[in-house]
Amino acid sequence: MAEIGIMGGTFDPIHNGHLMLGRQAYEEYHLDEVWFMPSGNPPHKKDHLVTDAALRCKMVRLAIEGFPKFRLSEFEVQRAGNTYTAETLRLLHLHYPEHRFYFIVGADSLYEIENWFHPEQVMSQTILLAAGREYADAPRNMEEQIAYLKEKYKADIRMLHCREMDISSNELREMESHGHRISRYVPRSVENYIQIHKLYQD
Repeated sequence: MAEIGIMGGTFDPIHNGHLMLGRQAYEEYHLDEVWFMPSGNPPHKKDHLVTDAALRCKMVRLAIEGFPKFRLSEFEVQRAGNTYTAETLRLLHLHYPEHRFYFIVGADSLYEIENWFHPEQVMSQTILLAAGREYADAPRNMEEQIAYLKEKYKADIRMLHCREMDISSNELREMESHGHRISRYVPRSVENYIQIHKLYQD
């Protein structure tokens, strides 16, 4: 049995915060690998045009070069239709019954997870590794939110003891569209790829 971390997201673009979370999960929970899994057709991203999957996958591949235990998984982008985490986890267990999966999330996802498609199925099929970050307007602190989800869904939720990067892919797209450098937030190879292909330009 291999212990596999799943880092999901649109990765539009992938940034250093994603890499930091993946590295912390790998080291803190002694995982065998971390799979970076770009989403195919995320149903919650209808407010903007999502960059073509092939381009997002290429950026992920560039970003994880040099991390031998990180790999790109095209498991979701190869599926048709909307891609939901609950369905992805079900299919992962069918394809890889020998593995145990850890789903890596930011603190925001932990507060929003009950709005996901069949959250009870998500939490019954994986161990959640959640980055610790407090939100001033959240109804509960992180420890209380974890306790609440454990009680309601019998979830296995464990903390990742690292800070989250205070930047989002949406903010990076905005910065790039206005001609601002994003080299502080993404690997150089990813920044070069964005500029060569003129991604995120109005």
